[in-house]
Amino acid sequence: MTSAATPPTPGRASGSGDHADPDARPAGGSPGSDLGSRTTAPLRRDVARNQGALLEAAARVFTTSGVGAPVREIAAAAGVGVATLYRHFPTRADLVVAVYRHQIEECAAAGPSLLASAPGPFEATLSWVHLFVDFLGTKHGLSRVWEGDAEEFGALHALFVERLVPVLTDLLDAGRAAGEVVAPISAYRLLRAVGDLVAWSPQDPDYDVREVVTLLVSGLRQAQPDRLGDTAG
Repeated sequence: MTSAATPPTPGRASGSGDHADPDARPAGGSPGSDLGSRTTAPLRRDVARNQGALLEAAARVFTTSGVGAPVREIAAAAGVGVATLYRHFPTRADLVVAVYRHQIEECAAAGPSLLASAPGPFEATLSWVHLFVDFLGTKHGLSRVWEGDAEEFGALHALFVERLVPVLTDLLDAGRAAGEVVAPISAYRLLRAVGDLVAWSPQDPDYDVREVVTLLVSGLRQAQPDRLGDTAG
């Protein structure tokens, strides 16, 4: 992906973190100890339900408003209070990381499901790439949460590559085996190309990034002109 769309990692938030947020954290309790208890004991059903609702709501809000959206907006979209949000995610960085990981896993799981249910591997590939575009849409402003922490910023990028490149590789391999994918491009290069289109898509009502991505993916069905040389790898 481009640097504008490169994911971060859990850890320190930037200087503009939650304390600069207009939504102050509720008083009382130790967020750190609460977070530790969640990682060592199974989540109760209601706790798991609230956490799932928060992750889904945060993903929607991040898509429209960026990761700097007020936490009150996220809590309202999830149907919970701000205190509940902070019990699950003590800092904005915690919430962003959780959303990012959740969506990586959802995107990875969708590949085999689409391959099994779509009319053919090309249709499965196109549908999966559109899911990937939606996933990238939640990353608006993501890098600002981890400014100045390059090492931690790269950890989620490694997870991103580790989980999603093999999924797209399987989709492309299935398409080639069926004669539906001809272009000799690797999954990593295709993901980077899609990421570039999403990262640089203008805020223009006459521009539809999904339409342009569809045009790009449709090129998989055609051999590349000889003048481009060997593009495999």
